[in-house]
Amino acid sequence: MRNWLRTTLWRHVIGLLVTFFAIFPLYLVILSAFSSSGSLEVTSFIPSELSIKNFKVLFTSPTIPYLVWMKNTLVISGLVAILSVIIGASSAFAFSRLRFKGKKMGLQLLLLVQMFPAILALSAVYVIMERVYTFAPKFGLGTQPGLLLVYLGGAMGVNIWLLKGFVDSIPVELDEAAKVDGASEMQTYWQIFIPLAAPVLAVVALLSFIGTFNEFILARLFLVDMNSRTIAVGLQGFIGGQYSQNWGPFAAGSLIASIPIVIIFLSLQKYIISGLTAGSVKG
Repeated sequence: MRNWLRTTLWRHVIGLLVTFFAIFPLYLVILSAFSSSGSLEVTSFIPSELSIKNFKVLFTSPTIPYLVWMKNTLVISGLVAILSVIIGASSAFAFSRLRFKGKKMGLQLLLLVQMFPAILALSAVYVIMERVYTFAPKFGLGTQPGLLLVYLGGAMGVNIWLLKGFVDSIPVELDEAAKVDGASEMQTYWQIFIPLAAPVLAVVALLSFIGTFNEFILARLFLVDMNSRTIAVGLQGFIGGQYSQNWGPFAAGSLIASIPIVIIFLSLQKYIISGLTAGSVKG
């Protein structure tokens, strides 16, 4: 009995410690966002006063186009999520169900590309998009469409392999039954695969959205103009300079930027749970 109580006590202590270290950074950001000092220095865990000064800086300063940054981020992240689902789903269905020349080699190349860290291709991507700018200025270096193309190219391998694994778990008998009823490959794709793959498609869309929303390195490399930046690049300006350690507005902007991700996550929660746990389909 004593050993059981001791074990239970240790479990509760460890659980409390893990919860504390997980919540403390978020609590510190909230305190900094509502602090009038604009710093991360906290003298008390319970604030004596709350101020919205940092939020006013984001929305009233003429030199800080925060709403423009947010709009750019939502547009780019949303397009990446939608296009990733469309391209990834069709590619995964083709690799799993259709027969064509170079199918095996294509899958092996996708797997080979994913073995190398994306940071290794940074210099090559920079040179390629710089050359693209010479004959297609709207899709080259320093443009949002160019950044969108880079994001899509980097995420396709992972998305296709994830979706292909799900398609492989769908019984082939469903396709054969559809063919017997006279359905074409396109009808099988839209009427059988898409409804069954809705949970995993939601997972791919959410992961693509969050990954693009929080991405900084490529966005910082591509987007130089102030009004074309994403939220990650824009907020970095508050803390990146030697004499610009404005942690208050940075924390306030981070809190506001987290709202779309939380809303999307809660909206797709039931699909995410079933998509992450889906390993088989009952026929």
